[in-house]
Amino acid sequence: MTQDEARIALRSRLKALEAEASANADSRDTVELQQDRVGRLSRMDAMQQQAMAQATERRRDAERARIASALQRLEEGEWGYCLKCGEEIAEARLQHDPSVPLCVGCAG
Repeated sequence: MTQDEARIALRSRLKALEAEASANADSRDTVELQQDRVGRLSRMDAMQQQAMAQATERRRDAERARIASALQRLEEGEWGYCLKCGEEIAEARLQHDPSVPLCVGCAG
């Protein structure tokens, strides 16, 4: 994978994450506890759905941070090298996920 291909793939994934986040923004909102309108089980279900949406958003945030870091490494000419040992990251690993910061040995 070339640096240009990696940059395109990373920016594309970042754009997709932003679209997912905006599409699901309302599911992370505070759950209204209107006891006169909604039953206890419905409220519990809504709260569970909210918690799951918030967890998904935290995972998206972590992925955004990984992508931002990878884009920074691309700009600095450090992309494709393990942050821990400095060795080249295997091509297949970068093809699978261009945002990975570590080689297989250091990731394990």
